[in-house]
Amino acid sequence: MTENKLLELLSKHNLKIATAESCTGGLVAGVLCDISGISAHFEEGFITYSEEAKMKNLGVLPETLEHYGVVSCEVAEEMAMGTAERANADCAIATTGVAGPTGGTEENPVGTVCFACVVKNQVLTERMIFEGNRMEIRMQAAVYAIEMLCDYIESCYEED
Repeated sequence: MTENKLLELLSKHNLKIATAESCTGGLVAGVLCDISGISAHFEEGFITYSEEAKMKNLGVLPETLEHYGVVSCEVAEEMAMGTAERANADCAIATTGVAGPTGGTEENPVGTVCFACVVKNQVLTERMIFEGNRMEIRMQAAVYAIEMLCDYIESCYEED
């Protein structure tokens, strides 16, 4: 189970984690809270659905939102960096996307989710397109976020 793998990695490297979510609406944090023992590592989670909340709570720059749009790896990166900084966490995961069934565009169709992970002050971003109804897209994105963070922690610490 990926969630247990995450707990093992956080414990092994003595890491604190925080989350920033838009389209997943707290599902990533919810999955983390289902893990027995996560309280030793999980600092806090932000649900920043609006652009204003992303700017006010996470430090996303207005210029980034204007230039790249809210569903972008650039915004996800600023969300993750701001989360790690504000929560004083060693690692963070951020999600922003279009869960549908409306709101999609040609550039960002329904199911598009942008992710960012911060580990050791390094950032990894990815853009995925999931299929399904709103809840299925949100759940797939939450699971993917945790898997992505596990893989990134492993890659950041493989030379240690």
